[in-house]
Amino acid sequence: MPFSLPTGRPLALALAALVVAAPPVAAQNTDPVRSAPGTVMGVNAVAPTPAAERTRAAAVRADLARRSAVAEVPFRSVGPTVMSGRVTDVEGKPGDPSDFYVAYASGGLWRTQNAGGSFEPLFDDRPQITIGDIAVDWRDPEGDGPTVWVGTGESNSSRSSYAGSGVYKSTDGGQTWAHLGLDETHHVGRVVVHPADPDVALVAAVGHLYSPNPERGLYRTDDGGATWTHVLSVDDDTGAIDAVLDPTDPDRVYAATWTRARRAWDFREGGAGSGLWGSTDGGQTWARLNVEGSGFPTGADVGRIGLDAHPSGALFAVVDNQARRPEEEPDEDAPAVTRDLLRAISTEDFLALAEDDLNAFLDANNVPYSYTAESILEMVRAGRIQPADLVAFLEDANAQLFDTPVVGAEVYRSDDHGATWTRTHEGFLDDLFYSYGYYFGVLRVAPDDPDRLYVLGVPLVASSDGGATWARADAPQVHVDHHALWFDPTRPGYMISGNDGGLNVSYDRGTTWSKLNTPAVGQFYAIQVDDAEPYNVYGGLQDNGVWVGPSTYEASRGWLAEGEYPYHRIMGGDGMQIQVDDRDGTVYTGFQFGNYFRTDRSGEGEAERVVPQHELGERPLRFNWQAPIWLSRHVPDVLYLGSNKVHRSLNRGEDWEALSDDLTGGGTPGDVPFGTLSSLHESPLEFGLLAAGTDDGHVWVSEDGGRTWQDRSAGLSPDLWVSRVELSGHDRGRLLVALNGYRWDHFESYVYASDDLGRTWQRVGLDLPAEPVNVAKEDPRNPDVVYVGTDGGLYLSLDRGASFQAFHGQRARPAPGDGDRGPFMGPDSGADSPALPYAPVHDLVVQEREADLVVGTHGRSIWIVDVGLVQQMTPAVQSSALHVFAPDTLTHNESWGSRGYTWSDPREPSVQIGYTTTATGTARVRVLDAEGGVVRQMDDAAEPGLNLLAYDLRADRALGDDHEPGEDTGAFTLVPGEYVVEVTLAGRTETAPLVVEAGPEPRSRARKKAP
Repeated sequence: MPFSLPTGRPLALALAALVVAAPPVAAQNTDPVRSAPGTVMGVNAVAPTPAAERTRAAAVRADLARRSAVAEVPFRSVGPTVMSGRVTDVEGKPGDPSDFYVAYASGGLWRTQNAGGSFEPLFDDRPQITIGDIAVDWRDPEGDGPTVWVGTGESNSSRSSYAGSGVYKSTDGGQTWAHLGLDETHHVGRVVVHPADPDVALVAAVGHLYSPNPERGLYRTDDGGATWTHVLSVDDDTGAIDAVLDPTDPDRVYAATWTRARRAWDFREGGAGSGLWGSTDGGQTWARLNVEGSGFPTGADVGRIGLDAHPSGALFAVVDNQARRPEEEPDEDAPAVTRDLLRAISTEDFLALAEDDLNAFLDANNVPYSYTAESILEMVRAGRIQPADLVAFLEDANAQLFDTPVVGAEVYRSDDHGATWTRTHEGFLDDLFYSYGYYFGVLRVAPDDPDRLYVLGVPLVASSDGGATWARADAPQVHVDHHALWFDPTRPGYMISGNDGGLNVSYDRGTTWSKLNTPAVGQFYAIQVDDAEPYNVYGGLQDNGVWVGPSTYEASRGWLAEGEYPYHRIMGGDGMQIQVDDRDGTVYTGFQFGNYFRTDRSGEGEAERVVPQHELGERPLRFNWQAPIWLSRHVPDVLYLGSNKVHRSLNRGEDWEALSDDLTGGGTPGDVPFGTLSSLHESPLEFGLLAAGTDDGHVWVSEDGGRTWQDRSAGLSPDLWVSRVELSGHDRGRLLVALNGYRWDHFESYVYASDDLGRTWQRVGLDLPAEPVNVAKEDPRNPDVVYVGTDGGLYLSLDRGASFQAFHGQRARPAPGDGDRGPFMGPDSGADSPALPYAPVHDLVVQEREADLVVGTHGRSIWIVDVGLVQQMTPAVQSSALHVFAPDTLTHNESWGSRGYTWSDPREPSVQIGYTTTATGTARVRVLDAEGGVVRQMDDAAEPGLNLLAYDLRADRALGDDHEPGEDTGAFTLVPGEYVVEVTLAGRTETAPLVVEAGPEPRSRARKKAP
């Protein structure tokens, strides 16, 4: 791309001018520091979207799909599958564990009937495919499949736990579905079906994630879901998270409620409403069990609770106890200087510390070597810092996740139906829940042994002595963060585990494990491409790091024989944004809360941390969970990174300077970093033309390399997360902005466009459904084409956002040969489908050379769609009654129509014939030779918009005296030459050239004569 600086000015002088420029000035129009939006935790500044509007949104999406002019454009899944997405539940068939269902947090519902050899997606046509829990009644009196209940909306309450639309039921194994209501519950923790009466079921509804609502608690139906009774309700912040039936008396029911309130800046993970409840009449009436004197925790620190019951009468519970741990007795071997000491120490006592002790503290906490005990003591002595500033310097969001000293997971047992409880273990269960027990909360007891317990946390841990002692029960190939565990009650030792990395199965109580990942259900936050041939795709995943693989990837298990999966991981943690320097393959990427590194494409080189650091005594920088980075396309040594400020490095991250003051409202008190940059972009047209967006609704623009910044938020909907800022590659003044209300439970779609760098705004995409927008991007070739990714899928505009249409390949036809795998090849878990599922779309990037749009979904991995013809859909083409596009030029191959191997399929070429029309009807498509003779004639059912017909290059006759048919197909194919594609429809005929170039000469099989 061009480097936009004054003509003839050397690059070095230009960079020098930026370096010696005046320091950052105070941001214009800076907002004052504000308190948390809304008056109390329970009041939202932005109203949640009612369920009725979300129902209408599903209808709008269906209409945009029906009317889409690009519905025939096919997508292809490029995986990866070896790592998976978050599993929320697994339900197997007792006595036949080869048949089971698996539910994913944002990847839908799947079934296998061959022990995980392959899976079939069953829920992809529902308004939302996020699932909290499922229940399966395997009785099948009609012979058309088991009855499956699905509670939508994940209950783990993470940053990407999407709201569902209530409860669904299928009476044919998942082939068809009925919606049973409870739309406003949003998140479901458990679905329980009565073992003797399939019409009786209980639903534990957690309720809204980011707003209070009364539609939470426990619901009961006795008519198969036709009607529901709200049988247990505590308050608008307390929902039901779990429920279990007594195995010997299904009228005796136990339930767990959970008080939790999440906002963008804070998460209250427990409360007095959290507790245990019992019912003896099938859940119609309830009594509280965790009362004072019961032995089970009560009060404001009680967090999420998980339950399980054994036929012996034993009842178990795991609780996330958010109470602070009592102070430990002093340890003789403890370091002399600790964070706790520094928080309380006086200046006088600090100055009396031994330098060796203070240096030991600095080394243990990886304080930069620029600070020494001597220099820090001098700073305190001079009054420039306080001792507590040293603690503030070290603490960040990641440290708070793991180091906050709460009690954490505790396991309790009751043998009198919950009247009294005893903790099963002494001491703490360390390194199990850490401080984020909201993400876990599942306990399971083995059906054959009430003393064998499993608690699902970061690791999977087990006890064989009733919970007195614990040990890990997973293995190195089993991913951490566990959420589901199913036992076959007829086969002791058989278990299926669901975790953030997918599925694992054990036949020996967890001693050994096998991986069952074949569906492409990765949860991507961000994606990127490079310019290699073939180009590579990079992606950062929820809890699965950063991976890179070839864009030509096709789902196959062949890698198991070769020993190397096509994708490989280059970073751990929760994978975040990626930037690639194509000059040498350098990759900038990292994990949550701004931890970025410079590494290489192989992932084998040393990873150098490239993060700006505040100075000791300064207020710590605030980094978003997905802190934005951007590598300048004009000067690839220049790297930008966003905290609550914009930072720039001129030397690939070695050194940093702040280009701005705090661009946010100043932050909001809470335990989640807020008041951070959420998006950052440099213009493709001009070096130093920058745009930045924040999580508290500010959009900023700098036209002078970051020296000054202008607040361009006026005219935008306030208090919304800026999910994307995108400067145009066609018009210097054009700026796209996407806003997102997910963290208010506000699901309206907001996309704005400006032609004057944000001085004025126009809201576009008014016909988009009510779905939070994650990304809006302009096509790099056609300025009228805009792509938008929402929590409900992908949309396309051909008129700069004035109108949109669904872009999912919903009418695309499988490519020739797809699905023709032979009777023994087996299915490949949906990878052959040309339709993009309605999964959340988090990121989009266009590989310009190949005209490929790469789609990063949060639940169904990565998809690629060729948008070459879409880019050619100019206003003139769209308004034409009929227009035919020239197909890609093909290179002839003598092996067409022949097998390369006895057991393989014949090689058959294919090319897409594309045409647009305003008519509906049957199009006559003919391929003509240079003399106008008909080579092939086909009919195609045409719809208004872009139509695609896969042509296999077959000819209806020989095209010359020496033209031989395919050795194994018996069909003639085109020979090198120039042809014409002719399309006739509604009385009009249009043509386009089709060229088949000569390929390399085939190798001769003749042997040389011996001398």
